[in-house]
Amino acid sequence: LRHSAQPDLSSAPAKRWSPWQSLEFAGGQQVPRHRKTSPVMANMVEDSQDDRLSKLPDDVLLNIVERLGIVDVARTTVLSRRWKQIPAILSKVVILAGSFEPKHEDWSKLTPDDIVRANTTVLEATRSILERRAGSLYPIHLLRMQFYLGDESILIGQTVANAIATQKVDSAEFTILTKVRKKCTKNELLIYGKQFMSFFDSCPNAFGGLARLTLENLRLGESGFPKIFSICKQLEFLSLYECDMGIKSLLEVEHPQLSELVIVCGRFERVDLKWAPKLTKLKFNVFRCRDDPFCLGYVPLLQTVSIINVAFTWHKMLKLSELLDKAAISNLSLDFKSEKIWVKPEGRRQLLPVFHKLSILNLINIAEECDLTWTMFLLDGAPSLKELHILVNSCTDSSILIFDVQTSLAS
Repeated sequence: LRHSAQPDLSSAPAKRWSPWQSLEFAGGQQVPRHRKTSPVMANMVEDSQDDRLSKLPDDVLLNIVERLGIVDVARTTVLSRRWKQIPAILSKVVILAGSFEPKHEDWSKLTPDDIVRANTTVLEATRSILERRAGSLYPIHLLRMQFYLGDESILIGQTVANAIATQKVDSAEFTILTKVRKKCTKNELLIYGKQFMSFFDSCPNAFGGLARLTLENLRLGESGFPKIFSICKQLEFLSLYECDMGIKSLLEVEHPQLSELVIVCGRFERVDLKWAPKLTKLKFNVFRCRDDPFCLGYVPLLQTVSIINVAFTWHKMLKLSELLDKAAISNLSLDFKSEKIWVKPEGRRQLLPVFHKLSILNLINIAEECDLTWTMFLLDGAPSLKELHILVNSCTDSSILIFDVQTSLAS
């Protein structure tokens, strides 16, 4: 099986070209014009007999093809008549802008032309696959899209919306990137925020069918996030990097389906989880507020909380009994980034209501000079603890030594 009809994928071309400009999924005989057909492919196209791979059952053939990138999936369509139909029966459609970008060690070296070219190719791939699946009886179990905010965004969103309306799509996901990825200026945040909301308003049906959404570098107006939560009714996962409604703004979360929320480097004064009945995971990575970064309302299923922060002098020492009030979590991770400890010791009586179900505790990147006796109040307040993971960073002679301690504790 390995040698009879394996596609020649070893000489993958640079990502600047667009295979969908010269390849027709629906039955054309072309391959990308810039690339010669391998001997294996040529023999299989000329051979009137089906190859042994093509005789495999659909589920086995799909299992093989879906391990390839979307560009390599496109190339397999030249192998035989059977393989031309593969795009129409894919159960996983994953189209990532990163697959079409030039390979740089540093993403910041990407030029505006590189980004436009990648986005254009994402649009071509999306149309070639989704529009040619019209009438297919095979459902899409996963539709994952990654692209940049730009002129092509609306067309990508409309194509996805049509697929969600006309085909069975179990789970759809958007990761929306901005042309400046890090250290955006205030003006850039505002521009990207307006651009995103224009895109959002143009494709409400696409967003209404999403299960997962990842956003970055957006400063929205007061109505931005309420509108997102209102339209994205199927949303289960939301990740926000450098997103807010202005410095010291309040984000109120009310959503019936949301099960995982990730907030990274936001400038919210506080995130108020007023009503999230299915939320199970919450992650805060670097918060800039002076008070508690979040407030828990109705979150009866919350089990896992992760907090990562570098504390400044003006940061409040967090009292976990107050921060995690109304929750009984089972998994807690605190990452101190090798800086000062920002949690305040408390007694067993204060911690027991929120720690009585705690079974896993991760204390990460503790500075070498910290005396670990400060951790004892956490152990004292968690009678059901089973696993304790401690990671201490020690800088000696410009080298970093990492000590990983794992202790199993009886209930």
